[in-house]
Amino acid sequence: MNDLKLKDSTVEKLVEKTLAEIVTDNIRSAIVFEEYGLDFCCKGNRGLKDSCADKNIDVQKIVNELINLSHNGNGKENPTDWQLDFLVDYIINNHHQYVRRMIPVISLHADKVASVHGKNHPETLRIADLFLAVREELEMHMMKEERILFPQIKQMVQTQMENSQYFAPPFGSIQNPIRMMENEHTSAGDALSQIRELSNNYTHPEDACNTFKALFSELKEFEEDLHKHIHLENNILFPKSIELEIQLMQK
Repeated sequence: MNDLKLKDSTVEKLVEKTLAEIVTDNIRSAIVFEEYGLDFCCKGNRGLKDSCADKNIDVQKIVNELINLSHNGNGKENPTDWQLDFLVDYIINNHHQYVRRMIPVISLHADKVASVHGKNHPETLRIADLFLAVREELEMHMMKEERILFPQIKQMVQTQMENSQYFAPPFGSIQNPIRMMENEHTSAGDALSQIRELSNNYTHPEDACNTFKALFSELKEFEEDLHKHIHLENNILFPKSIELEIQLMQK
């Protein structure tokens, strides 16, 4: 498998795909992209070849790992096959609940580490500030999704199932709140990317206490979960919802 060459047609197609398309085809591909810091959610519309070039990563190495990964797992979990209302519930019950559970824990640890270690490690002060901004944005973001966007998506699904007349929402089109949510995804993703850089890819210093170590571990896991969360919305839920609205309006 490691002797694959880029001239192989199958490999060439994979290289030309976007990161979002690759993860949409096989959600387990996120494992590889996370390891190499390839953004498949907010910047998932970039091709694999270009994304690797930007980070000076050997694209052949990534291709080989992706192919090996697909052979080492059944890959049966494919959110693209899920009904939109089920996908909405999955996002709320898994990713939204995870964010709500971890935000106060990480905030507490970030503030404590900044207070104790801020003098010797000033980056912890900036990390605490950045995570506070992420917390405030995500809390408001999830509320808007759960009160406005997601109910509208579910209403569209019900309209389609009942084959009834579709009435446009007060905000005009589903594309309007979706555009706002995508912008907020980018903002939160950028802030966490800054935290990753400040923390040297979540590498704690030698004098780190247990809370310091726990904080970096929690931040790493939080960012990885957010990437999958955003991928499900930006690359699957939102495009399919826009497509459904167009279909309903044409009736």
